[in-house]
Amino acid sequence: MPAYRTQELSAATWPDFEKLFSRGHGWDFCWCMAFQQTQRASRKQFRTRAEVSVVNHRNKLALVDQGRAHGILVYADGEPIGWCQYGPSDELHAMRGAPPADSTQRLWRVTCFVVDLKYRRQGVAGLALRAALESIQRQGGGLVEAYPVAIWSHGRDASPGAVYVQGVGPVGPAHGGFGNVSTTGTVSMFEQEGFEAIAVCGSASPRVRALGASGCQVLMRKAIG
Repeated sequence: MPAYRTQELSAATWPDFEKLFSRGHGWDFCWCMAFQQTQRASRKQFRTRAEVSVVNHRNKLALVDQGRAHGILVYADGEPIGWCQYGPSDELHAMRGAPPADSTQRLWRVTCFVVDLKYRRQGVAGLALRAALESIQRQGGGLVEAYPVAIWSHGRDASPGAVYVQGVGPVGPAHGGFGNVSTTGTVSMFEQEGFEAIAVCGSASPRVRALGASGCQVLMRKAIG
Protein backbone atom coordinates (compact mmCIF):
# COMPACT_ATOMS: atom_id res chain seq x y z
CA MET A 1 0.00 0.00 0.00
CA PRO A 2 1.37 3.44 -0.87
CA ALA A 3 1.75 6.14 1.76
CA TYR A 4 -1.14 8.57 1.32
CA ARG A 5 -1.18 12.21 2.35
CA THR A 6 -3.69 15.02 1.84
CA GLN A 7 -3.49 18.73 1.06
CA GLU A 8 -6.01 21.52 0.61
CA LEU A 9 -6.68 22.95 -2.82
CA SER A 10 -4.97 26.32 -3.12
CA ALA A 11 -3.00 28.38 -5.60
CA ALA A 12 0.06 26.41 -4.49
CA THR A 13 -1.55 23.00 -5.12
CA TRP A 14 -3.45 24.05 -8.25
CA PRO A 15 -0.81 22.40 -10.51
CA ASP A 16 -1.52 19.08 -8.75
CA PHE A 17 -5.27 19.49 -9.19
CA GLU A 18 -4.61 20.35 -12.84
CA LYS A 19 -2.48 17.24 -13.24
CA LEU A 20 -5.15 14.98 -11.74
CA PHE A 21 -7.84 16.45 -13.98
CA SER A 22 -5.73 16.29 -17.16
CA ARG A 23 -5.29 12.53 -17.54
CA GLY A 24 -8.06 11.93 -20.05
CA HIS A 25 -10.42 10.34 -17.54
CA GLY A 26 -14.18 10.78 -17.23
CA TRP A 27 -13.88 13.96 -15.16
CA ASP A 28 -11.39 15.76 -17.39
CA PHE A 29 -13.94 18.07 -19.03
CA CYS A 30 -15.83 19.04 -15.85
CA TRP A 31 -12.99 20.32 -13.64
CA CYS A 32 -15.40 19.85 -10.70
CA MET A 33 -17.60 22.76 -11.78
CA ALA A 34 -20.98 20.98 -11.73
CA PHE A 35 -21.90 22.14 -8.20
CA GLN A 36 -20.16 25.52 -8.18
CA GLN A 37 -22.42 28.52 -7.60
CA THR A 38 -21.49 30.04 -10.93
CA GLN A 39 -22.40 29.52 -14.56
CA ARG A 40 -20.54 26.57 -16.04
CA ALA A 41 -19.95 25.76 -19.66
CA SER A 42 -23.07 24.48 -21.44
CA ARG A 43 -23.10 21.80 -24.12
CA LYS A 44 -25.73 23.91 -25.84
CA GLN A 45 -23.17 26.68 -26.23
CA PHE A 46 -20.05 24.57 -26.71
CA ARG A 47 -20.32 21.62 -29.09
CA THR A 48 -17.56 19.34 -27.83
CA ARG A 49 -16.23 18.13 -24.49
CA ALA A 50 -12.87 19.70 -25.41
CA GLU A 51 -14.50 23.12 -25.71
CA VAL A 52 -16.35 22.62 -22.43
CA SER A 53 -13.10 21.59 -20.75
CA VAL A 54 -11.34 24.80 -21.75
CA VAL A 55 -14.08 26.98 -20.25
CA ASN A 56 -14.48 24.94 -17.06
CA HIS A 57 -10.71 24.88 -16.53
CA ARG A 58 -10.52 28.66 -16.82
CA ASN A 59 -13.51 29.20 -14.51
CA LYS A 60 -12.18 26.81 -11.86
CA LEU A 61 -8.80 28.53 -11.77
CA ALA A 62 -10.53 31.90 -11.33
CA LEU A 63 -12.49 30.53 -8.36
CA VAL A 64 -9.31 29.16 -6.77
CA ASP A 65 -7.63 32.54 -7.16
CA GLN A 66 -10.66 34.17 -5.49
CA GLY A 67 -10.63 31.69 -2.60
CA ARG A 68 -14.04 30.35 -3.64
CA ALA A 69 -13.11 26.74 -4.39
CA HIS A 70 -12.36 24.24 -1.63
CA GLY A 71 -11.26 20.65 -1.74
CA ILE A 72 -8.85 17.98 -0.58
CA LEU A 73 -6.21 16.42 -2.81
CA VAL A 74 -4.92 12.94 -1.96
CA TYR A 75 -1.38 11.95 -2.92
CA ALA A 76 0.28 8.56 -3.29
CA ASP A 77 4.07 8.65 -3.44
CA GLY A 78 3.93 12.33 -4.34
CA GLU A 79 1.41 11.94 -7.18
CA PRO A 80 -2.13 13.41 -6.95
CA ILE A 81 -4.53 10.46 -7.19
CA GLY A 82 -7.70 11.54 -5.38
CA TRP A 83 -9.98 14.50 -4.73
CA CYS A 84 -12.92 15.54 -2.56
CA GLN A 85 -14.76 18.80 -3.18
CA TYR A 86 -16.37 20.56 -0.22
CA GLY A 87 -17.34 24.10 0.58
CA PRO A 88 -19.91 26.42 2.17
CA SER A 89 -23.35 26.66 0.64
CA ASP A 90 -22.57 30.02 -0.95
CA GLU A 91 -19.95 28.21 -3.07
CA LEU A 92 -21.74 24.95 -3.86
CA HIS A 93 -25.41 24.54 -4.72
CA ALA A 94 -27.65 21.75 -3.46
CA MET A 95 -28.56 18.57 -5.28
CA ARG A 96 -31.83 18.71 -7.18
CA GLY A 97 -34.72 17.68 -4.96
CA ALA A 98 -32.86 18.10 -1.66
CA PRO A 99 -35.05 19.86 0.96
CA PRO A 100 -33.47 22.94 2.54
CA ALA A 101 -31.82 22.65 5.92
CA ASP A 102 -33.83 23.99 8.88
CA SER A 103 -30.84 25.09 10.91
CA THR A 104 -29.12 28.25 12.11
CA GLN A 105 -25.74 26.56 11.73
CA ARG A 106 -23.45 27.42 8.87
CA LEU A 107 -24.20 25.03 6.00
CA TRP A 108 -21.44 23.13 4.22
CA ARG A 109 -21.63 20.67 1.32
CA VAL A 110 -19.50 17.72 0.25
CA THR A 111 -20.31 17.14 -3.39
CA CYS A 112 -17.74 15.27 -5.46
CA PHE A 113 -15.05 12.60 -5.31
CA VAL A 114 -12.43 11.58 -7.84
CA VAL A 115 -10.11 8.60 -7.47
CA ASP A 116 -7.71 7.41 -10.12
CA LEU A 117 -8.79 3.97 -11.31
CA LYS A 118 -5.53 2.35 -10.15
CA TYR A 119 -6.28 3.40 -6.56
CA ARG A 120 -9.95 2.43 -6.33
CA ARG A 121 -11.15 0.36 -3.37
CA GLN A 122 -8.17 1.36 -1.23
CA GLY A 123 -9.92 3.86 1.05
CA VAL A 124 -8.82 6.97 -0.85
CA ALA A 125 -12.28 8.58 -0.97
CA GLY A 126 -12.85 7.88 2.73
CA LEU A 127 -9.49 9.45 3.58
CA ALA A 128 -10.36 12.53 1.53
CA LEU A 129 -13.77 12.80 3.23
CA ARG A 130 -12.24 12.66 6.71
CA ALA A 131 -9.72 15.35 5.76
CA ALA A 132 -12.55 17.54 4.43
CA LEU A 133 -14.54 17.15 7.65
CA GLU A 134 -11.47 17.99 9.73
CA SER A 135 -10.94 21.11 7.63
CA ILE A 136 -14.57 22.15 8.10
CA GLN A 137 -14.15 21.74 11.85
CA ARG A 138 -11.04 23.94 11.82
CA GLN A 139 -13.03 26.58 9.94
CA GLY A 140 -15.71 26.75 12.64
CA GLY A 141 -17.86 23.72 11.80
CA GLY A 142 -21.56 23.73 11.11
CA LEU A 143 -24.04 21.45 9.37
CA VAL A 144 -22.53 19.34 6.59
CA GLU A 145 -24.65 17.75 3.89
CA ALA A 146 -23.85 15.36 1.04
CA TYR A 147 -25.69 13.48 -1.71
CA PRO A 148 -24.20 9.98 -2.03
CA VAL A 149 -25.60 7.09 -4.04
CA ALA A 150 -26.95 3.87 -2.55
CA ILE A 151 -26.44 1.63 -5.60
CA TRP A 152 -25.15 1.90 -9.16
CA SER A 153 -26.58 0.51 -12.38
CA HIS A 154 -23.66 -1.06 -14.22
CA GLY A 155 -24.35 -0.44 -17.88
CA ARG A 156 -26.95 1.34 -19.98
CA ASP A 157 -29.53 -1.45 -19.84
CA ALA A 158 -28.82 -2.75 -16.35
CA SER A 159 -31.62 -2.38 -13.80
CA PRO A 160 -30.57 -3.74 -10.39
CA GLY A 161 -33.68 -2.37 -8.70
CA ALA A 162 -34.10 0.11 -5.87
CA VAL A 163 -32.57 -0.39 -2.45
CA TYR A 164 -34.12 0.51 0.88
CA VAL A 165 -32.19 3.05 2.96
CA GLN A 166 -33.14 3.22 6.64
CA GLY A 167 -35.10 6.35 7.42
CA VAL A 168 -35.82 7.48 3.85
CA GLY A 169 -37.16 4.46 1.97
CA PRO A 170 -36.39 3.14 -1.55
CA VAL A 171 -33.58 4.75 -3.54
CA GLY A 172 -33.09 4.13 -7.24
CA PRO A 173 -29.77 3.18 -8.83
CA ALA A 174 -27.56 5.96 -10.12
CA HIS A 175 -26.79 5.46 -13.79
CA GLY A 176 -23.19 4.53 -14.53
CA GLY A 177 -20.57 2.74 -12.50
CA PHE A 178 -17.33 3.09 -10.61
CA GLY A 179 -15.04 3.55 -13.58
CA ASN A 180 -12.90 6.63 -14.05
CA VAL A 181 -15.73 9.03 -13.30
CA SER A 182 -16.42 11.53 -10.57
CA THR A 183 -19.00 10.49 -7.99
CA THR A 184 -20.86 11.92 -5.04
CA GLY A 185 -19.68 9.06 -2.82
CA THR A 186 -21.61 6.17 -1.30
CA VAL A 187 -24.10 6.04 1.55
CA SER A 188 -21.97 3.52 3.46
CA MET A 189 -18.93 5.80 3.33
CA PHE A 190 -20.85 8.68 4.88
CA GLU A 191 -22.51 6.41 7.44
CA GLN A 192 -19.04 5.47 8.67
CA GLU A 193 -18.42 9.15 9.40
CA GLY A 194 -21.64 9.56 11.38
CA PHE A 195 -23.91 11.07 8.70
CA GLU A 196 -27.64 10.37 8.87
CA ALA A 197 -29.97 9.87 5.91
CA ILE A 198 -32.53 12.69 5.66
CA ALA A 199 -34.32 12.34 2.32
CA VAL A 200 -34.16 10.94 -1.19
CA CYS A 201 -33.00 13.39 -3.86
CA GLY A 202 -31.43 13.49 -7.31
CA SER A 203 -32.87 12.25 -10.59
CA ALA A 204 -36.54 11.33 -10.57
CA SER A 205 -36.52 9.99 -14.12
CA PRO A 206 -39.15 7.51 -15.36
CA ARG A 207 -36.52 4.77 -14.98
CA VAL A 208 -36.14 5.62 -11.29
CA ARG A 209 -39.87 6.08 -10.61
CA ALA A 210 -40.62 2.74 -12.26
CA LEU A 211 -38.60 1.12 -9.47
CA GLY A 212 -40.74 2.74 -6.78
CA ALA A 213 -38.17 5.39 -5.84
CA SER A 214 -38.41 9.19 -5.90
CA GLY A 215 -34.69 9.73 -6.59
CA CYS A 216 -31.34 8.03 -7.05
CA GLN A 217 -29.32 9.78 -4.34
CA VAL A 218 -29.60 10.27 -0.59
CA LEU A 219 -29.41 13.57 1.26
CA MET A 220 -27.26 12.95 4.34
CA ARG A 221 -26.26 15.40 7.08
CA LYS A 222 -23.97 15.65 10.07
CA ALA A 223 -23.40 18.49 12.54
CA ILE A 224 -19.77 19.31 13.29
CA GLY A 225 -19.02 21.39 16.37
